[in-house]
Amino acid sequence: MHSHSRQHRARVTLLAERLIASAMPNRGQLLLPFAAALAGVGFLSLMDAFMKEAALIIGAYTATVLRAGIGAAIIAPIWLARGPAWPSRAVLKLHLTRGVISAFMALTFFFALTRLPLAEAIALSFMAPLLALYLAHVLLGEAISRAAIGASLLGFAGTLVIIGGRIGQGKFDEGAALGIASLFVSALLYAYNFIVIRRQAQVAGPIEITTFHSGIGGLVLLTLAPLLWTPPAGEALVPLLAAGALTVAGSLAIAWAYARAEASALVPTEYSGFVWATLFGWLFFREAVTVPTLAGTALIIAGCWMATRRPAATTPKTPA
Repeated sequence: MHSHSRQHRARVTLLAERLIASAMPNRGQLLLPFAAALAGVGFLSLMDAFMKEAALIIGAYTATVLRAGIGAAIIAPIWLARGPAWPSRAVLKLHLTRGVISAFMALTFFFALTRLPLAEAIALSFMAPLLALYLAHVLLGEAISRAAIGASLLGFAGTLVIIGGRIGQGKFDEGAALGIASLFVSALLYAYNFIVIRRQAQVAGPIEITTFHSGIGGLVLLTLAPLLWTPPAGEALVPLLAAGALTVAGSLAIAWAYARAEASALVPTEYSGFVWATLFGWLFFREAVTVPTLAGTALIIAGCWMATRRPAATTPKTPA
């Protein structure tokens, strides 16, 4: 009798353990992708600091082209050594789309870095997730909720606080205006990138994605060489090599993470970029972070957080 009771309790305990394990798979499964995405943001934030240094020396265009070339030279041999099959037409179309988007996204962002402090530029770039909501509405027909509208207003208020801080300190000159305008173009392109990257990560591996990302981006930008190319200076070589290597590391980490978790779960890792940018901006350029930048960043992040939260009781509909 006691033996039967012990066996019954053991079966119940085992069943309970299995139910708990099956009910909570996401936490364990999300930990590694979340850590990888967090590391990827850190790598790319450090890359931004090196690219700002290079862009101040040789110009944003030349620095962006050389970074793409260095990144492709690092990752392409690794991809080719695996004996890969050439991507299908559908996958290649995704690679081409993201390559073109990221080429001009990078160029406009790195130009903005030559006109704005690193932390301020990163803070304003956080508008991208909010812009992605409206792009999803226009391109995918997704409805925009009241919460999303409220989130957008918060983000817009944060942007005004940061810009207002510059005006109040007398630092809103023509260069700052060009930098902010360029950054908004970059954020718009990055918002569209959010839509592409998840689809791309589901049909191709991280090494293939990174290879085409760097290669196509560099080739697209080379078409502007007759107008924008300037001879590179020797002192820009070290920051460019570091930026190329960090681009590959960051792209691999993020592609790996987005292939294993939903974008909505990983978007919060983007906000850690402000912490990294604050640190690297001070270490590299002795850039101080102003109170308006901190306040505006808090509003933008609050808006992004509100926009990406899903109600617990609702299940998102699968598009037809």
